Amino acid sequence: MKKKLLQTLALGTAAIMIVGGVIGCGSSNDTSTEDTSQETTAESAESAEAGSGDSAQNTTDLSGSLSLAGSTSMEKLCEALSEGFMQKYPGVTVTVEYTGSSAGIESLIQGSVDIGDASRSLEDGETESGAVENVVAIDGIAVITDPANPVSDLTTEQLVSIYKGEITNWSELGGDDEAIVVIGREAGSGTRGAFEELLEIEDACNYAQELDSTGAVLAKVASTPGSIGYVSLDAVDDSVLSMTLDSVAATEENITAGDYALSRPFVMATMGEITEQNELVQAWFDYISSEEGSSVVTGVGLILPE
Repeated sequence: MKKKLLQTLALGTAAIMIVGGVIGCGSSNDTSTEDTSQETTAESAESAEAGSGDSAQNTTDLSGSLSLAGSTSMEKLCEALSEGFMQKYPGVTVTVEYTGSSAGIESLIQGSVDIGDASRSLEDGETESGAVENVVAIDGIAVITDPANPVSDLTTEQLVSIYKGEITNWSELGGDDEAIVVIGREAGSGTRGAFEELLEIEDACNYAQELDSTGAVLAKVASTPGSIGYVSLDAVDDSVLSMTLDSVAATEENITAGDYALSRPFVMATMGEITEQNELVQAWFDYISSEEGSSVVTGVGLILPE
């Protein structure tokens, strides 16, 4: 009987030890699972936080509208920049009116737009009114003629004489006996202002026609025998002949080297310094100066300012 009792007690003790071991193992596994779960949760939170930061950095939730007005010569640049900027900031709407450089700066001064576009340096009266010149690109002015014209090179002096009405026939320059049709831009155009200023012929030009956009000049010269005009370098296409000036072609390389005479700044003016502008305007200029913005500038055939 005593022996039987001892066996029973031994079996009971063993059972308790087994159950305890099972429970102990279960506790150990639960703790490990809990620790792993906590680590995974922490890592997920950190990852989510990092991803959220990247997303916020790449798609800053700017919203509102940004308005520009001015130079028609800057249309290709403004359209490309606007498209890229609105893709980066989907909540922002950029509107651009192509009213001419002087009109654009006047709109800026009057407070009807955020940025005034000018394809020339600002005038004293404009800066005295508070407009600040921000050069975003450098453009060359190409002298163009109809593609059938055998005269492809002019000296600066000959170009001046043509626009002043002193040379009126291509035969005087070794070409055909054909009247020279002098095409230019309207008063207030930045391209015209820069062209005349660079050649020092302000208020001395004898235009046959004055047109109100770069595209209009390009189309008119392309379709008019004996015509000559000037347009922004990035607008030149195969419909016209781009003339060399003093035997130097209007190319980015020659403009950068300072070898080509007709170049001018593309200005996006603000009332006061950029740092004084609202968040949208500052973001616009940050975009232009970024690697992406710089690619847009060079992609439309313009030169980055130094």
